[in-house]
Amino acid sequence: MSHRNPLTLHRLFGIFLLALLCAAPASAAETISVRFLGALDGDSLRVIYQGSTLDVRLIGVDAPEYKQEYSRKAKEFTVRFCFNKTLRLEYDKERKDRYGRHLAYVNYNGQMLNRELVRAGLAIPIRVKPNTRYYDQLLEAEKDARENRRGFWIKGGLDMTPAQWRKTHPRK
Repeated sequence: MSHRNPLTLHRLFGIFLLALLCAAPASAAETISVRFLGALDGDSLRVIYQGSTLDVRLIGVDAPEYKQEYSRKAKEFTVRFCFNKTLRLEYDKERKDRYGRHLAYVNYNGQMLNRELVRAGLAIPIRVKPNTRYYDQLLEAEKDARENRRGFWIKGGLDMTPAQWRKTHPRK
């Protein structure tokens, strides 16, 4: 008569479970629902989450800076997209930047603000590791904006990227 060692079965089950967990796809991205308060500029907004105010920086995009060409249009686009809506913030790997702002993809009704801002020709894609989940989609949106001459692509692009503008126009 054969007796199985329960400890061995327990170990085998544990190894099987560990292998299964390691092979499973990564869980869905963490998301939270927030209420829109206002746009700080084209790529930053303020929202309410569980009674607290959060500043949010859009991942993967750089919109024109205050007083730079197209900055007002980028901010207006963000306001129109978000106004009077409950939005879904989707986090990537890094949740906050060095200023304490939440880094997120902002979604409403199946559309992502980050991508739509680029598709409208009002922001450029930027790759900031480790938050690169949708970078390829942002590049595709830029290609679409260029080909269809939307936003600042109607004139071939911005005179300076937002990063160049920040370097030549430091805040006081």
